Amino acid sequence: MPVSRTGRPPAQRSVRRPAASGTPNDNPLLRLYTRARRAWDRPLTAYYLILGGSLLITVLGLVMVYSASQITALQMSLPGSYFFRKQLLAAVLGGVLMLIASRMPVKLHRALAYPILAGAVFLMALVQIPGIGVSVNGNQNWISLGGSFQIQPSEFGKLALVLWGADLLARKQDKKLLTQWKHMLVPLVPVAFMLLGLIMLGGDMGTAIILTAILFGLLWLAGAPTRMFAGVLSVAGLIGLVLIKTSPNRMARLQCLGATEPQSGPVDCWQAVHGIYALASGGIFGSGLGASVEKWGQLPEAHTDFIFAVTGEELGLAGTLSVLALFAALGYAGIRVAGRTEDPFVRYAAGGVTTWITAQAVINIGAVLGLLPIAGVPLPLFSYGGSALLPTMFAIGLLIAFARDEPAARAALSMRQPRFGRKRAGGPVRGPRRWNTMRRRASAARSSGER
Repeated sequence: MPVSRTGRPPAQRSVRRPAASGTPNDNPLLRLYTRARRAWDRPLTAYYLILGGSLLITVLGLVMVYSASQITALQMSLPGSYFFRKQLLAAVLGGVLMLIASRMPVKLHRALAYPILAGAVFLMALVQIPGIGVSVNGNQNWISLGGSFQIQPSEFGKLALVLWGADLLARKQDKKLLTQWKHMLVPLVPVAFMLLGLIMLGGDMGTAIILTAILFGLLWLAGAPTRMFAGVLSVAGLIGLVLIKTSPNRMARLQCLGATEPQSGPVDCWQAVHGIYALASGGIFGSGLGASVEKWGQLPEAHTDFIFAVTGEELGLAGTLSVLALFAALGYAGIRVAGRTEDPFVRYAAGGVTTWITAQAVINIGAVLGLLPIAGVPLPLFSYGGSALLPTMFAIGLLIAFARDEPAARAALSMRQPRFGRKRAGGPVRGPRRWNTMRRRASAARSSGER
């Protein structure tokens, strides 16, 4: 061992180790991921996703309805903002319904299940009475309210099936009856088939598909065995196949899958092909808001069923991906609410609403992309149509109420204090705010007996 000049052995120095480059404290990407994961796991994440996502979809839908419907309104000798004003009125009424539904307790939602179902069945039966029901595009599913206002009762049938089916399955689960197949199917499946029959009397195959998806979603959440689920699916598929085979219009829609020319053989695929043309001409960022070419008469139903095609043409791939991201966030939030609750009614209702909105969005967008046959269903919260917007916004209010009712979310909301106005009840009571002015500081520095 070497000896230093002082005669003492040299001090042992610790060997410096190179700093690890992959530690959480030094990796900015990992820190960002950790922060995003913590923010994603917060109790109010689902609440903000549902509220923000639905409002953004509705507002963007209003903008696109105004852009896509101007030419159609002018061709009908109407003001250019005619359809936009009607959609704006429906959005305002739907916002009121959403606010009311979001503030209603769960018991009141369950109490409304049977009245809504009875009202929907009555209106759907009323459609088939000659002189009352109105036929639109070959489907008699409308009731005229006077003037240019019409209502489509089958849209309210979706909300009725969700609420009534969720209440029925929740009561049977409380009594431990869902382990028996007859209690799981009866009377849920017969009532759903009754609603499907009333819808198919008017020829609306698209709404019937959405109602069938809601039924399957409820059975899946109730824990239906694979054999039972496959049996109901087989019966529904067989009935659907018969309905398609017996209708030349529906067979023509199937033959338009993958068509690249408007007249591909004996079938006219004008709408499907021009929807693809609109999406293809949009590019990355689109041709600009209001600059669509296909809406000038080439694309039928540009502001209703094919509004997604106009969105792709004017806002490009960025706009369509934004709409898809908003629907994906809404679907995730609905699944999260259904998965974290202990209340069976909340689980079934949240799952039914999520199945409804997600399935309808997939069918509409798939038809525009040419991946699915055109079913004639609107894009939820986005397409023109007050009859579709009102029950959908009420259903969004259900999801908001359920997201607020989670124990962790309720505790987080109770801890929030308003920035302005009075404090919440139960908080510390304080006097009026005293501004720290120079005069007050000077008076506070004096003794109590000083003048």
